[in-house]
Amino acid sequence: MNNQVDKYTYRVIWSEEDQEHIGLCAEFPSLSWLSESPQKALEGITDVVKKCIEDMQQHNESIPQPIAYKKYSGKFNVRPLHNSSAV
Repeated sequence: MNNQVDKYTYRVIWSEEDQEHIGLCAEFPSLSWLSESPQKALEGITDVVKKCIEDMQQHNESIPQPIAYKKYSGKFNVRPLHNSSAV
């Protein structure tokens, strides 16, 4: 399980409102961790995710799959932007 915790998508952002760094996990959008340093924010959110997974396992809840494990198929089309006023 600890290995899976390392596979989740984490990010750390600065909160001007809180004047601290916020650790976030994309697969667990309701979880966050505030800290004075980016490193501690990342450590904090990783620990919270680990504890959340342990709790989910105890209650036989389904655990989110890391985004890195998901497979996608299809097309991605890019079209030029046409400006009708420019000639």
